[in-house]
Amino acid sequence: MTKFINILKGSLKNITNNKLRSALTMLGLIIGIASVIILVGIGNGTSNQVVSQVKSLGTNILTLNIQSSDTSLEYSQINDILDIPNVETVAPYKTVSSTASRGTTISNRVNIIATTDSYMEVTNLTISAGRVLSSIDLENNSKVCLLGNGIAETLFSLSNPVGQDIKIDGDNYKVIGVLTAVGSSMGSNVDDMLIIPFTTAKYLGSDTTINNVYIKIQDENNVDKTTTLIENYIKSSLGITTDYFSVSSQDSMLDTMESVNNTLSLLLGGIASISLIVGGIGVMNVMLVSVTERTKEIGIRKALGAKRNDILVQFLIEALVLCVCGGIVGIVCGLGIGTLLGSMGYSFSSSTSIIIIAFLSSSVIGILFGIFPANKASKLNPIDALHTE
Repeated sequence: MTKFINILKGSLKNITNNKLRSALTMLGLIIGIASVIILVGIGNGTSNQVVSQVKSLGTNILTLNIQSSDTSLEYSQINDILDIPNVETVAPYKTVSSTASRGTTISNRVNIIATTDSYMEVTNLTISAGRVLSSIDLENNSKVCLLGNGIAETLFSLSNPVGQDIKIDGDNYKVIGVLTAVGSSMGSNVDDMLIIPFTTAKYLGSDTTINNVYIKIQDENNVDKTTTLIENYIKSSLGITTDYFSVSSQDSMLDTMESVNNTLSLLLGGIASISLIVGGIGVMNVMLVSVTERTKEIGIRKALGAKRNDILVQFLIEALVLCVCGGIVGIVCGLGIGTLLGSMGYSFSSSTSIIIIAFLSSSVIGILFGIFPANKASKLNPIDALHTE
């Protein structure tokens, strides 16, 4: 034990005697470890955010997507889906490309959703002012709209938008309500969303065909049966196969997202791990230089009775200490930068398992890339080493 402590002290002394070189050696590992934590953390954070948004809809929501370019549902067919057993509410929707403006103020980032009065109920959205869409708005093709909180602030600043007019594609639309600020939901930013009646979309160059529908069911225990009934209706009414449409539940979406997240995390972790390998090569390079510089010292120690294992252990400890210290600093930097990114609005979720893996990786790198230099040092012939200038 005393011998090991002495070897450890000697290793630490050699590291501290070359502070700049040691710091530069650890830099590659610090960047590698920090990169792994940041990239995987962002991947996990983004995935968790999307999963949370999907779960917020509930497990009793089905999503119908029609990918066929030749056929679509007509607005009149929505009632047919509503008549399917266990279907409670149906909300067709489509995205319309346009801009919203008020006077000289223009919002180019608006996401216009043409939908029905059921959309708010199905997506669990609420309003902070005004009222929601009504069936009368749909029947009369009314030029009314609901504004996302972000658009309301952009176009109206601190004034109340309800009852006032904005222009969408040059036409006047009356603001009937403002959505409660919630951020992103179902892949879109609700605060930048503008909702209009589905039947009004024709004024913006769109038609009344439907490719996307949210379907709320009564009994979530009969999801599979209801899904089959909806699929059968789409096949018979549109004459297309399941290759051209899909009916998915939130559970199936969550399973898919989990699979994608795992793949993404592995990909990001693999990319970041490349810098770890580069850092390990840097450690090996520096240790080889250290062996060359200390050849005479090794010769003296061997001449005084030091065994091969003593030399081997000393250089391995030096490499290990460099990598462990670099790993600790890298973890701190990764968590710090990740937290900073989180405060800036990015999704970041640290993972204890990734932190542990990153730390163990730095230790393994220290051993693997330290073996060759340490072995080279331990094999030096004392006589040849003493003759080295």
